Amino acid sequence: MRLSLPLWRGVPPAFVGLISAELAASAQAQDVPAIGTAALPRDLSPYGMFMSADVVVKGVIVGLLIASIVTWTVFAAKTIEILIARRRIRAALRALSEADSIALVKATERNAALFRSAALEEMRRSEGLYDKDSLKERIASRLERIEAALSRAILRGTGVLATIGATAPFVGLFGTVWGIMNSFIGISNAHTTNLAVVAPGIAQALLATAFGLVAAIPAVMIYNVLARQTAHYRAYLGDASAQVMRLVSRDLDRAKLPMTQAAE
Repeated sequence: MRLSLPLWRGVPPAFVGLISAELAASAQAQDVPAIGTAALPRDLSPYGMFMSADVVVKGVIVGLLIASIVTWTVFAAKTIEILIARRRIRAALRALSEADSIALVKATERNAALFRSAALEEMRRSEGLYDKDSLKERIASRLERIEAALSRAILRGTGVLATIGATAPFVGLFGTVWGIMNSFIGISNAHTTNLAVVAPGIAQALLATAFGLVAAIPAVMIYNVLARQTAHYRAYLGDASAQVMRLVSRDLDRAKLPMTQAAE
C-alpha cells in the first residue's frame, strides 16, 4: 500500500514505513479468512469429508467398507462353523474311544461313521490279502484323505481374509495418493498456498488410508484367530484317525486268517 506524500509530508520516514507495513498486514489478514472460508467445507466430519471427496476416493472408501463387512461376516460364519465341527469331532472321539472294535463304533455321529466306514470298506476290499502292515497303510491313506477333505472344508472362505489384510492398506494408500494429487492441482488453480485451501483435500485423502487400516487390521487378526482354531480342529482329526488305527490294529491282532474276519 502506498501513502500519499502530501499527506505525510514532514512525518519521519521510519514512522511512515511502520504505518505502511501495519496497513499492508491488516489488508492481507482480511483477505486470508475470505479465501479460507470459501475453501473449507461446511462439514469436516468423516461423513462430510466423504461426501465432498473426489469420486475415485469415494469408490476406494466404499470398496474398503464392503471389505470390512465381508471380514466380519466371514468371522461370524466361520466361528459358528468351527464350533459345530469341533463339537462333532469331540463326539466322534468319544464314540471311538468307547468302542473295543472298529465294527462296534456307534455310527450315530457323522464323523465317527465316516472314519468307521472308511476302515471297514478297506478291510472288505482287502479280502484274501494277508499282509497286515499293507492293510494298515491303506487304511491310514484313506483316513489321511478324510482328514484333508475335512480340513479343506473348514478352511473354505478364510483366504479372503488374508487377501483383505494384505491389500486393503495399499488400496487405501491409492485413494490417499489420488486425493493429494487433486489437492495439489487445487492449490495450483487457486494460486495460493493457504493452509485453509490445502487442508480439506489432504484430510479427505487421508480418510482413505484410515479406512484401509480399519479394514486390514481386523482382517489380519481374525485370520490368525481362525487359523489357530482350525489347527486345533485338525489336531482333533488326527486324534480320531489315530484312534481308528488303534482299533483296526486290535481287530487284526485278535482275528485269525483270513483277515476279513476282523471286519465281520
